[in-house]
Amino acid sequence: MPANSSFGPQNSAAIIEMTVDEYETIRLIDLEGLTQEQCSLRMEVSRTTTQAIYSSARHKLADCLTNNKMLKIQGGDFKICEHSGQCNKKCRGKMKKFKNCNKEINK
Repeated sequence: MPANSSFGPQNSAAIIEMTVDEYETIRLIDLEGLTQEQCSLRMEVSRTTTQAIYSSARHKLADCLTNNKMLKIQGGDFKICEHSGQCNKKCRGKMKKFKNCNKEINK
Protein backbone atom coordinates (compact mmCIF):
# COMPACT_ATOMS: atom_id res chain seq x y z
CA MET A 1 0.00 0.00 0.00
CA PRO A 2 1.25 3.49 -0.75
CA ALA A 3 2.00 5.74 2.23
CA ASN A 4 -0.49 8.26 0.81
CA SER A 5 -3.67 7.18 -0.92
CA SER A 6 -4.67 10.51 -2.51
CA PHE A 7 -2.67 12.57 -4.98
CA GLY A 8 -3.43 15.72 -6.91
CA PRO A 9 -5.09 19.08 -6.46
CA GLN A 10 -6.95 19.17 -3.14
CA ASN A 11 -9.64 21.47 -4.51
CA SER A 12 -10.52 19.19 -7.42
CA ALA A 13 -14.13 18.03 -7.51
CA ALA A 14 -13.21 15.23 -9.93
CA ILE A 15 -11.74 12.14 -8.31
CA ILE A 16 -10.39 9.15 -10.20
CA GLU A 17 -10.26 5.91 -8.21
CA MET A 18 -7.37 3.53 -8.88
CA THR A 19 -7.49 0.06 -7.36
CA VAL A 20 -4.57 -1.28 -5.35
CA ASP A 21 -4.08 -3.87 -8.13
CA GLU A 22 -3.66 -1.06 -10.65
CA TYR A 23 -1.25 0.77 -8.35
CA GLU A 24 0.79 -2.43 -7.93
CA THR A 25 1.13 -2.99 -11.70
CA ILE A 26 2.40 0.58 -12.11
CA ARG A 27 4.86 0.04 -9.24
CA LEU A 28 6.13 -3.30 -10.54
CA ILE A 29 6.33 -2.45 -14.25
CA ASP A 30 7.25 1.24 -14.29
CA LEU A 31 9.19 1.61 -11.02
CA GLU A 32 10.72 -1.86 -10.52
CA GLY A 33 11.26 -2.39 -14.26
CA LEU A 34 9.56 -5.78 -14.51
CA THR A 35 8.05 -7.02 -17.74
CA GLN A 36 4.32 -7.66 -17.88
CA GLU A 37 5.08 -11.38 -17.76
CA GLN A 38 7.23 -11.01 -14.63
CA CYS A 39 4.57 -8.81 -13.06
CA SER A 40 1.88 -11.39 -13.78
CA LEU A 41 3.96 -14.10 -12.10
CA ARG A 42 4.45 -11.95 -9.00
CA MET A 43 0.77 -11.07 -8.80
CA GLU A 44 -0.33 -14.62 -9.64
CA VAL A 45 -2.61 -13.58 -12.50
CA SER A 46 -2.45 -14.21 -16.23
CA ARG A 47 -0.37 -11.94 -18.45
CA THR A 48 -3.51 -10.77 -20.26
CA THR A 49 -5.05 -9.82 -16.91
CA THR A 50 -1.88 -7.90 -16.01
CA GLN A 51 -1.99 -6.16 -19.38
CA ALA A 52 -5.62 -5.10 -18.83
CA ILE A 53 -4.95 -3.87 -15.28
CA TYR A 54 -1.85 -1.96 -16.43
CA SER A 55 -3.68 -0.36 -19.36
CA SER A 56 -6.49 0.79 -17.06
CA ALA A 57 -4.00 2.20 -14.53
CA ARG A 58 -2.09 4.15 -17.18
CA HIS A 59 -5.32 5.60 -18.58
CA LYS A 60 -6.34 6.77 -15.11
CA LEU A 61 -2.91 8.35 -14.48
CA ALA A 62 -3.04 10.18 -17.80
CA ASP A 63 -6.57 11.44 -17.06
CA CYS A 64 -5.48 12.79 -13.67
CA LEU A 65 -2.34 14.46 -14.95
CA THR A 66 -3.83 16.07 -18.03
CA ASN A 67 -7.27 16.99 -16.66
CA ASN A 68 -6.31 18.25 -13.19
CA LYS A 69 -8.14 15.48 -11.29
CA MET A 70 -7.40 13.93 -7.90
CA LEU A 71 -6.22 10.31 -7.84
CA LYS A 72 -7.41 8.12 -4.97
CA ILE A 73 -5.96 4.62 -4.48
CA GLN A 74 -8.29 2.15 -2.80
CA GLY A 75 -10.07 -1.16 -3.22
CA GLY A 76 -9.33 -4.04 -5.52
CA ASP A 77 -8.55 -7.72 -5.06
CA PHE A 78 -5.45 -8.11 -2.87
CA LYS A 79 -4.05 -9.41 0.41
CA ILE A 80 -1.26 -7.91 2.51
CA CYS A 81 1.79 -10.16 2.83
CA GLU A 82 1.54 -12.30 5.96
CA HIS A 83 5.29 -11.87 6.54
CA SER A 84 5.18 -8.09 6.55
CA GLY A 85 8.62 -6.63 7.23
CA GLN A 86 10.36 -10.02 7.23
CA CYS A 87 10.60 -10.79 3.52
CA ASN A 88 13.44 -10.24 1.10
CA LYS A 89 13.28 -7.66 -1.68
CA LYS A 90 10.87 -9.64 -3.86
CA CYS A 91 8.01 -9.12 -1.44
CA ARG A 92 9.14 -6.49 1.10
CA GLY A 93 5.88 -6.80 3.03
CA LYS A 94 3.89 -5.33 0.16
CA MET A 95 0.67 -6.73 -1.18
CA LYS A 96 0.64 -10.50 -1.20
CA LYS A 97 -0.57 -11.51 -4.56
CA PHE A 98 3.03 -12.64 -4.76
CA LYS A 99 4.01 -16.25 -4.86
CA ASN A 100 7.66 -15.17 -4.75
CA CYS A 101 7.71 -14.20 -1.10
CA ASN A 102 10.90 -15.97 -0.05
CA LYS A 103 10.29 -15.91 3.70
CA GLU A 104 11.01 -19.36 5.06
CA ILE A 105 8.49 -20.57 7.58
CA ASN A 106 9.61 -22.92 10.33
CA LYS A 107 7.04 -25.63 10.86
